[in-house]
Amino acid sequence: MPLADSDGTSLYYERHGSGPAILFVHGSGGHHAAWWQQVAALRDEFTVVTVDLRGFGNSDSSMPEFDGQDFPGDVVAVLDQEDLTDVMLVGQSIGSVAALRAGLLRPERVSRVVLGHSLGGISHPELKELAAADRAEAVELPVIDRLLTKSFQRERADLTFLFQQMGTFNVARMQDLRNLDTDGPSLEEIEASGVEVAFLAGEKDAVLSVRTVTRAHELLAGSHLEIVPGAPHSMYWETPQAYNEAVARLRRTLTAPKEAA
Repeated sequence: MPLADSDGTSLYYERHGSGPAILFVHGSGGHHAAWWQQVAALRDEFTVVTVDLRGFGNSDSSMPEFDGQDFPGDVVAVLDQEDLTDVMLVGQSIGSVAALRAGLLRPERVSRVVLGHSLGGISHPELKELAAADRAEAVELPVIDRLLTKSFQRERADLTFLFQQMGTFNVARMQDLRNLDTDGPSLEEIEASGVEVAFLAGEKDAVLSVRTVTRAHELLAGSHLEIVPGAPHSMYWETPQAYNEAVARLRRTLTAPKEAA
């Protein structure tokens, strides 16, 4: 069982396949196994790494409380343990905040961070206001309706049930991740790091609107934008084919030789 040490905390992770590296960072209800549809689809072309942040899945959950500020270091510990370079980090929801911070901590290892359904905790007054307005609408919905479409819940009751069960393997909860947003990086800090950022969002995301994500892309010079038609907040689970195609496309673009100026 592969383990990495993050300042004395034991972290579980898995490495599959070979090729250019992609490391997935789960959200508040996930863990390494949540990426089952991504690992199976991508491991023949890429090195796919999944990790359990502290308090999640098989990682150490014995601490009396959890501090979201520790999560980026958990991602860094796996990058260092596996000696990965030219990595594309892919975050899901609030896991994107940990992914972006990890990328900024290790720009020599991370070439691109994909912010899945998230602004990555970027510190910018306009973006904070837009995201807060989106959250105000989202909290009016039942939690499951924020994450999966109603049609999927009706048609795939089995996968909806499994999705809800995923979180029962975790000790840490959403409130343990919220302070990840504290003192987030500025646009200028991200641009200066040399780490590329891509925003990946679903057209039907009930947590973060396309308008907000598009505005973040406009403000962050050099960023990429992928909006997947018909996809919800938990795109990786509900529409895995479209999600996997987007992730693979972003990784291939990163790997492709740059044209001479």
